[in-house]
Amino acid sequence: MTEETEHSRERSLAPALVFVGVVVAAVGSLGAPLITSVATTFDVSLSSAQWTLTLALATGAVTTPILGRLGSGPHRRAAILGTLGVVSVGGVLTALPLSFAWLLIGRAAQGVGLALTSMLIGVARDHLSAPRSASTISLLAVASTAGVGVGYPLSGLLTEHGGIRAAYGFGAAIAVLALVVALKVVPAATRNRATRMDIPGALALSLALAPVLILVSETALWTSRPWTAVSLAVAAGAAAVLWVRVELASSAPLVDLRLLRHRTVIGANCALFLSGIGMYLLLTIVTRYAQTPASAGYGFGLDVFAAGLVLVPFSVFGFLAGKLVPRVLDRVGPGSALTVSALIVLVALAVFADARAGIGELYAVMAVLGFGVGSFSAAVPAVVLAVVPSEETSSAMSINQVVRSIGFAFGSAIGGLVLAAGTNASSTFPAEQSYTSAAWVGIAVSAAAAVTSATALRRRAASGPSTSAG
Repeated sequence: MTEETEHSRERSLAPALVFVGVVVAAVGSLGAPLITSVATTFDVSLSSAQWTLTLALATGAVTTPILGRLGSGPHRRAAILGTLGVVSVGGVLTALPLSFAWLLIGRAAQGVGLALTSMLIGVARDHLSAPRSASTISLLAVASTAGVGVGYPLSGLLTEHGGIRAAYGFGAAIAVLALVVALKVVPAATRNRATRMDIPGALALSLALAPVLILVSETALWTSRPWTAVSLAVAAGAAAVLWVRVELASSAPLVDLRLLRHRTVIGANCALFLSGIGMYLLLTIVTRYAQTPASAGYGFGLDVFAAGLVLVPFSVFGFLAGKLVPRVLDRVGPGSALTVSALIVLVALAVFADARAGIGELYAVMAVLGFGVGSFSAAVPAVVLAVVPSEETSSAMSINQVVRSIGFAFGSAIGGLVLAAGTNASSTFPAEQSYTSAAWVGIAVSAAAAVTSATALRRRAASGPSTSAG
């Protein structure tokens, strides 16, 4: 392959990977802004409509380690194309005039796409030169969160003018487009090592993660059916213990838990979990605050589309951070970058807690949050991949994706619980002070993320493979 051909391949592969990453993030986020519209269209309760988001998160979390393991072997291209095919079929099911049950099945299929990021990072590490690999991996990590700001306003606009089928139809169309792009540019894996699937580990992980996501998404269970909630919690704990035992005993584990013994890897994942809680908590309460009618004594009464536009600065500044962070990592070190990023998220929460009287302030909050989340997401792969063998890239990053998803779910649930606690029985909307209380919870969690980064990652890894191919 000539040098010119190699440069041409890199120029097409890098943006294609980022495009696919943005698409699956945007499609996965379609459930959140459409929950109220789904409830109205299908004449179901809001808690039932919430499953259009819960199922997507659950299938994404469960399939991420499975696909991450497939992405570490010779069948990575087939796994990527097959996943996009499942997402596309799911999109078609959500767009067709079928029953609510079929909508849930389609959303579950779309959620599988949330597992793609780890495989895309593996492609970037193996097939791009060192500088382009580092920047592409950073953007892919950012795309998995910043893509939310793309899906929200688009789905809101399409729902207003064409109903929820139009919004879901758009998701199906871009999923098919991503499949076509991947078919053309994603290369075959260069590794010949066979990948044996750890079926017992996959089943045990599913049994552990599904109850956790149900509990944090369906918070009403703790008050309406406490014994059911307790039973789910016990089942999740028992399944988690079983999963750990299965993985440690397996010669080809679904997730190599030995990677978590490294201080850098476990520190980065703990910080990622805490930061995910703070970030998604703020996203949850800002969108609710923006849509609250002024008659409640606060809020702006924005429709779904206008409220979605508030998240645009989040995506813009998130991608900006993703471009800038790789250039400064060598100077400050990824550990310091994570600490500063967590503090930026903390600042966004503090600004919202103190100043939210104007819509411009919400835009500013989202811009700050986006930069913090973007820089944090871009730095995490640099921390983890510096101590992880290149053949374990997809598997290691799949751990990050699961941790991130659980952190997001906890953040959303905590924000909802604090606002629910601040809502009087005679009122539809929570007291404004409850938003301040929720922000302070997020501040505490983000501070813990900063402390974790500063202590567990204070020394940059001096050896181990880099984010480049090899």
